[in-house]
Amino acid sequence: MSIVEMRVPTIGESITEVTLSAWLKSDGEYVNLDEPICEFESDKATLEFPAEASGKLIFVATEGDDLEIGALVAKIDTSVQGGESTTATEKAEEEVEAVTESPKVEETDNYAAGHPSPAAAKILREKGIDPSSVKGSGKDGRITKEDADKAQKAAAPSAAKSEPSLATPAIPIAAFSRQDRTEKMSRMRRTIASRLVDAKNNSAMLTTFNEADMSAIFKLRKTYQEKFVEKYGVKLGFMSLFAKACAQVLMEMPMVNATLEGDSHVVFHDYVDISIAISTPTGLVVPPLKNVESLGFAEIELKIKELAVKARNNSLTLDEMKGGTFTITNGGVFGSMMSTPILNKPQSAILGMHNIIERAVVVNGEIVIRPMMYLAMSYDHRIIDGSTSVTFLVKVKELLEDPVKLLMNL
Repeated sequence: MSIVEMRVPTIGESITEVTLSAWLKSDGEYVNLDEPICEFESDKATLEFPAEASGKLIFVATEGDDLEIGALVAKIDTSVQGGESTTATEKAEEEVEAVTESPKVEETDNYAAGHPSPAAAKILREKGIDPSSVKGSGKDGRITKEDADKAQKAAAPSAAKSEPSLATPAIPIAAFSRQDRTEKMSRMRRTIASRLVDAKNNSAMLTTFNEADMSAIFKLRKTYQEKFVEKYGVKLGFMSLFAKACAQVLMEMPMVNATLEGDSHVVFHDYVDISIAISTPTGLVVPPLKNVESLGFAEIELKIKELAVKARNNSLTLDEMKGGTFTITNGGVFGSMMSTPILNKPQSAILGMHNIIERAVVVNGEIVIRPMMYLAMSYDHRIIDGSTSVTFLVKVKELLEDPVKLLMNL
């Protein structure tokens, strides 16, 4: 017997542990070289684990196990040739085929069974009794006159039961559940929880707020949306406008785009990689959109769409999850009016978008109705001063309210 041990491979520099989320093959099943046998869930992505040889698969770990890098997952018996192993499905099919046909049951019913004699039928009619409810004692089950005389009509429901009192109406009793269910958190959810607590506890996080009048952006999208879609095949959304506005101001204010390294060094970036928060069934992921300062609106929209599709299909690679110098999260798509976003460490700032609501505002001394959005920017006060954060948000607001400045890079 020749055995090949399957161990958790090195996945990335920062990943030391994974969770075996699902087996893709059955225990004892024959697998081919490079055929995926299971899925690993890391704190960043879900990865398929291919077989390192052909042979019979022997489970060692179980679904839900947390495994360190190098831990034994399974074994493959390479001495088994293709077709020698039998899967559970094949066994079940063989058992079904082995079942013999049941013998036919002879029919013993005859015409007399359950039928009343003429005299019995008359009595039953007079009593208003259905013959099928009477058991016959005559030959072959025939209902006799004596059976009919003894038969009694079923008692009708009492008025109290059939017609409930108006004073005490019948109230249906709800079936309340008192059951509890305990499930293990996914590795991604555990990692998210750990990082959020770390960001909250290990940074001097503050949040500054402002609001933006979205009228100009609404007008821009309404005027050019059709031509934009016709040329680029994608809609001009709010996210590309916000990303571009943030990128322009981040290049002007590098401290907001910087990263704190240790307790005494600040790393400045001459590029803007904006992490876009994407909600998935397994949790929130923030893949970065790289070099936003150099991209056009269509390129940003296409890249965001690509990342969103990959995120929801669990097909983001580790490289696509790395990096980021600033984050944008849009709680407005879920109806959020106001929130204080938590930093995406090691980044120093994050912008929160919110719901757009028509509100009464004063413009040039007059009360008008405008589509307004609250903006929130959380930042690490250790390297970003309050005045810097407020100035940054005001500049972003001005670009959103006058997108011509954004298009002309003013």
